[in-house]
Amino acid sequence: MSSTDITSSPAAAGAPDAERPGPPLSDARTRARRPGARTGAALLRRPGTVLAGLFVLLMIGWVLFPGLFATADPTEIVGDSLAAPSWQHWFGTDLNGRDVYSRVVYGARVSLRAGVLAITISLVVGGLLGMLAGSVGGWVDAVISRSVEVIVSIPGLLLSLALISVLGFGVTKVAIAVGISGIPGFVRIARAETLRVSAMPYMDAARTSGTRRFLGLFSHVVPNAAGPVAVVAGIDLGGAILSIAALSFLGFGAVPPTAEWGSQINEGRLYVASAWWWSICPAIIVALTVLSANRLTRSIGTREV
Repeated sequence: MSSTDITSSPAAAGAPDAERPGPPLSDARTRARRPGARTGAALLRRPGTVLAGLFVLLMIGWVLFPGLFATADPTEIVGDSLAAPSWQHWFGTDLNGRDVYSRVVYGARVSLRAGVLAITISLVVGGLLGMLAGSVGGWVDAVISRSVEVIVSIPGLLLSLALISVLGFGVTKVAIAVGISGIPGFVRIARAETLRVSAMPYMDAARTSGTRRFLGLFSHVVPNAAGPVAVVAGIDLGGAILSIAALSFLGFGAVPPTAEWGSQINEGRLYVASAWWWSICPAIIVALTVLSANRLTRSIGTREV
């Protein structure tokens, strides 16, 4: 064996593998911090998503603990009539001297609960009908699909008004009407996802192994289709809140003196020139809520953060 081979052999090269120096400690720490750094960089690139998330958290706080955020009782006279916004009354006062900010905070509980109720109705009923149409097919699919097409041809707000004329007035009945008008959209997305998941190879394996159709539907289709359907539900939540506020603005929702966003905008519409804050402040909160819900949901759905 030549001297060159001896010097280049592992034994002559020095210590065994266990004694060889590893990568620098700083590199290991850098790799450990890399996931957090990527997340932080993504958040810095998406400041709108961060602000939307913070605003949604604020709305959740208003719904769960309105007494912690409100500065006064929503039905109590706390100041002069139509007082302008100040440090004491952030959104000013209404015609009766009630604090507009406190009424907006307490109105979030009514408006957002109604929006969640509407989306729940649309999601549950529309999801079940869509999965039924996609899994059974045949005349069942044809009947459900044609019925959805007929309902979609009617504008959602007009359909909600027609349903309210049957159900009656009130925030809960308005939420039910908005939820029913939103069913067709969820039927379509649930049917499409059911057909997509049913064509996957693991569904063929499940059917070959003897899994019953409806058991496979709930054990395989529902978990795999839940993501896209949940994204659509989050986006439609903003639309439901806006529709409920619009119907309450028209006088079909909350009955005074109950604090509700749409009714507050309606109460102050005659005083926009002299007391703009009475209508504009609740309207801004409605707009920010809808935009924040849409922004946050789209970001989560597209994995931007």
